[in-house]
Amino acid sequence: MFEVTVAPAQKALDAEPAREPGAYEALVREIGEDGACEVRDVFWSETSARLQLFRTLPPAQHHARIAREAHSLKSAAGTFGYVRLAALALRLEKSAERLGDGEFRDLLDLMDAAYAAARAQEPQG
Repeated sequence: MFEVTVAPAQKALDAEPAREPGAYEALVREIGEDGACEVRDVFWSETSARLQLFRTLPPAQHHARIAREAHSLKSAAGTFGYVRLAALALRLEKSAERLGDGEFRDLLDLMDAAYAAARAQEPQG
């Protein structure tokens, strides 16, 4: 069931930019350049740690925690405009309870790739 619903959604997801260009600028307008930079640095650190944490949690035993962590990641990624990462985190949040190990690992691979793509699109400043 998971594979049937993921294939078309993945094509749409691949068309999404890894990063929405104006999102960071909107945050800068709200809290200033220094604050936005500091918050973004925390986001990168926490996201890296969260992605590593997911790999240590068997989904059958920890689906509730995985869903909570995915919800937090979805919200944070959305704040910074990391569209692809936020969409994948939402998918994980909504499907954590029914994912098998293989599907879970495949989704984590997609999330790792989305994270790397978001970092690569991030302007250096």
